[in-house]
Amino acid sequence: MTDIGIGMIGGGYMGKAHSAAFAAVGTIFETSLKPRLEVICSASAERAEGYRQAYGYRRSTGDWRALVNDPAVDAVVIAAPQSFHRPIAEAAFAAGKHVLCEKPLGASIKDALAMVKAAESSGLIHQTAFCYVRSPATQFARKLLTEKAIGDVTWFRAEHTEDFLADANEPWQWRCTGAANGTLGDLAVHLFNGALALMGPIDSLIAETETIHKERPGGIVDNDDQVHLMCRFQSGVMGHLHSSRVATGRKMGYAYEIHGTKGAIRFDQEDQNAMWLYRMEGPEAERGFRKILTGPAHPDYKAFCLGPGHGTGYNDLIVIEAKDFLEAIASGTPRFPTFRDGLAAARIVEAATKSNASRSWQSVIQD
Repeated sequence: MTDIGIGMIGGGYMGKAHSAAFAAVGTIFETSLKPRLEVICSASAERAEGYRQAYGYRRSTGDWRALVNDPAVDAVVIAAPQSFHRPIAEAAFAAGKHVLCEKPLGASIKDALAMVKAAESSGLIHQTAFCYVRSPATQFARKLLTEKAIGDVTWFRAEHTEDFLADANEPWQWRCTGAANGTLGDLAVHLFNGALALMGPIDSLIAETETIHKERPGGIVDNDDQVHLMCRFQSGVMGHLHSSRVATGRKMGYAYEIHGTKGAIRFDQEDQNAMWLYRMEGPEAERGFRKILTGPAHPDYKAFCLGPGHGTGYNDLIVIEAKDFLEAIASGTPRFPTFRDGLAAARIVEAATKSNASRSWQSVIQD
């Protein structure tokens, strides 16, 4: 087993999740590369040192450039705000480091394009951190679609809905300013990545955004609370996508419903260890959706537990993500979703933004 030095930039919510994942992944999946928590970076040396002690890194720094150029760091994980993604990624590739970058890929299309160019010209491994598409249930759904288990797909509906800003009295925060931090620029990219994974590229769309709470205690909200769009996939399938941060009662509504000529699939991340499958088989009186509990027979489940129905959780999806990243480095072959897949989600954001402004259908650029 060969160890690999991990450099973590950002120690907050996602920095903690990724740190825990890399600490556990070598044991859970018995990967050929054994992560070594080498350096963690935060906005100040003091905060970085606190994270080092909490998460178990060998060293800490308040300078991300020092981390990127550290010879003991082999792979960089970017869990910093998206405005920092591009300069960190470009510097990391220039220094010969593999990169796992949190979503969205960049703060703009210009950033995303530059990051893809740097990644692909480097010959190094690059991965965008879309974790929800990695649940055993969603991986199984992708397999069923590939096998045409529900026939030819005729319609697709998906949402990513949460309610962390549903209360109008919730104080103003950083998510309330800047297009990149609104629902379309930030939350919806998980939804778009899932749609692309399940259904393939989107050809065209029409979209509308809305700000429900225009003022909050402490400031003005200048970005969107929710977005919905109709789309047509390149396959010809019709779709509808919706994302909201003010969906009262929804905590992790990453959900989809797929209709086909021979059946249907339903999934909701709030019940991530179950998938609902309908097959157009048998007597009409006995037909109905069947609840399938995930277990060792489903992708990436067995490494966590041998018991069907015991379930995986959110942090386990980050462990699967870490495993994919390490396997990509070991094999030299990028794993989905790469930086180019992150760009594909950003292109949907770009088209939806144009559509909302023009009140018209827009084509989605395919890079």
